This record gives sequence, structure tokens and C-alpha cells, in this order.
Amino acid sequence: MTATYTFDVFSTLDGFASYGADGDWGGYWGKQGPELLDHRLALYGEAQRMVFGAETFRQFVQMTAASAEYSEMYDPWVTRMRNLPATVVSTTTMEEPLDWPDATVVEGDAVDVVARLKDESDVPLRSHGSLSMNRSLMAAGLVDRVQVTIFPVITGRTGVEPIFQGAADFDLELIELRTLDGNIQELVYRPTLHV
Repeated sequence: MTATYTFDVFSTLDGFASYGADGDWGGYWGKQGPELLDHRLALYGEAQRMVFGAETFRQFVQMTAASAEYSEMYDPWVTRMRNLPATVVSTTTMEEPLDWPDATVVEGDAVDVVARLKDESDVPLRSHGSLSMNRSLMAAGLVDRVQVTIFPVITGRTGVEPIFQGAADFDLELIELRTLDGNIQELVYRPTLHV
């Protein structure tokens, strides 16, 4: 039995994963509440392996290194995520040791690396962010679940990372839905390549 792979991403209503230098939104677009943070803590308390693209991994390392101990980068769920075993997929050489407790770099194409991880892992796989890598994995049929947490904002002027720009076409089957803090939507879909 192969391990399930979840592409986990935060989004604005208009489909952006982050905002640009002109944005003054702050993390979570300033909309986080106790239900979201408790849910994320429980979600990352489960046994699983994180999978990151090299660029997203570098960004997480920089953000956590530059953040004060009590900032939102150190929300308890982020600390749990940071302490899970992680595979960093890179097409270039990354030097170890990494500033991450249990991270391993695997050089190669993400499709090959994740296909192998799905066959070998005894725990589910999860990726938070890593947009271009996950679009490629979706196109290859390796993503079992797309978990989108939609924050109640539109960043038409300041949004810079469209989550699905350039992605293939997919049919989505809704398998889970929850509302957090009254206005944040978490949608979990099973994607199928549209042919």
C-alpha cells in the first residue's frame, strides 16, 4: 500500500499563496484565530513525513531563523512541522547539515523522488507550500489530497504567488470541509487529472 500524499496550502479567496512587498497583511493575512491554530497543531501532531521543494525549504529556514521565539512563525504547529522528518527535493546540490532537526536532501526530479517515497514510506506524506513542485506532482498523479485553507481576503493588488497558475486541469472531489474561527474555510479535495 502506498503512502498518501497531501498538498497543503494557505490561500486567499482569489487564489494567492502570499502577498508582495506592498502588502501589509502579516502572516495568515491577519485572520488567524484559536480554532485554526488548534486545528493545525492537531494536524501536525500526527505521524507523517514532510516533503519540501528546495526553495520553499530555504524560505522556511530563513523565516524561522529570523523570527523571534514568540512570533507567529513559532506557533506550536510550526514547531511541530519543523520537528517532523522531512525530505527536501532539490535539483541542485544543497549542503548538509541543514538548519532543520530531521531533514534529508534528495537530489533529483520531484516526480521520481516522491513516487519512491510513496512506495517506501510507512507514514503519510505532506507538503506545505512548494507550489511548482506540487503542481508537477499533481500532473503526474502523485497528489492524493489537496488541502486548501482559504482565508477571507482578496489580494488582487498585492498577491504575488498564484497557487495553480500553469497547472494542468483537474476535477476535484470534495472529501472534507470545515469552517474555522467563523470565516476561514478548509477544503480537502481528491484531484483527478481532467482528460
